[in-house]
Amino acid sequence: MTARDPLGAPPLRVERLSLPDSLALAADGRSPFGALGYGTPDDLAWMPTVNARVLSQAGAMADVWHASEHIESGTTGVVRWRCDGHWMLGAIDLDEAVEKEGLAVLAQRAYHDLFEALAQTGCAHLLRVWNYLPQINGDGGGMERYRQFNLGRQQAFIDAGQAAFEGAPAACALGIRQGALCIRFLAGRVAPLPVENPRQVSAYRYPPTYGPRSPTFSRAALAEIGGGDVALFISGTASIVGHETVHIGDVRTQTQETLRNLAAVIEAANARATTRFDLSRLDCVVYVRHVDQAPMVRQVLEETLGTASHTVSHAVYLEADICRQDLLVEIEAHAVTDGALRP
Repeated sequence: MTARDPLGAPPLRVERLSLPDSLALAADGRSPFGALGYGTPDDLAWMPTVNARVLSQAGAMADVWHASEHIESGTTGVVRWRCDGHWMLGAIDLDEAVEKEGLAVLAQRAYHDLFEALAQTGCAHLLRVWNYLPQINGDGGGMERYRQFNLGRQQAFIDAGQAAFEGAPAACALGIRQGALCIRFLAGRVAPLPVENPRQVSAYRYPPTYGPRSPTFSRAALAEIGGGDVALFISGTASIVGHETVHIGDVRTQTQETLRNLAAVIEAANARATTRFDLSRLDCVVYVRHVDQAPMVRQVLEETLGTASHTVSHAVYLEADICRQDLLVEIEAHAVTDGALRP
């Protein structure tokens, strides 16, 4: 076992594929380790989908993860998971209309079961979490729904003895227009290395004006994933400097500011590892609040990074509400390159 081979784990790999190419991987009846689908069918157990409208010209896509061939599937409470003993992918879908519970209660319950699943499989460390909740900016009985979600999520972290502040996993939280509370996550046996953005206040240190409980996530996380590779997971990133939204009402400058924040996170990550992650070589998901603004967002990415860059050519665009009503765009991403974490 070495730092470049955590716990002797089989290498974890990820590739972004079209829906047809993703489905072709399971044509022989043996599905890959797992995937996160965008605009994909919702009846594939190994590919839980994101219930958001795809705005990309390429249509439905998926981030397909590969691990070892010895995959076990199971359920723990409300969590559906796939695990090879070293890496774990999981999904949760909870419909408030069916469950007859408020969002804070559902979020706490979902994360309680998530942590139970981690303990059951031995993959005790969250690497990345994707949260999607209906009407994220809506009024939930005197409190914005995103703030309700943060309340329940953080309480579950605290109850489980998980890092709710420093050391929290990379994550995003977006608003879908309808459907269930959806949580997707990736976990492993070794804790990731959290990364913060020097241009921003850490989300878990936001002042009380943003709600009774702060958001529970780090700006990014680094993880050694076997085979001499390091993965960078960048949380949902937007036009925030310090803790305040900037460029209100201007999607072009908000996108430019978001790219500056992404560059700052990447620079901070490269200082923590022997890697050279680059803004032009990300697999990103771009969330746009207003559909008619997607072309402008795409234009800014092309102007900044070039139309031939990997980030631009492989980007997935989704219609989604952002966690703050004054934010028009958010970008999250992952990338893998060779290297190791610094001691």
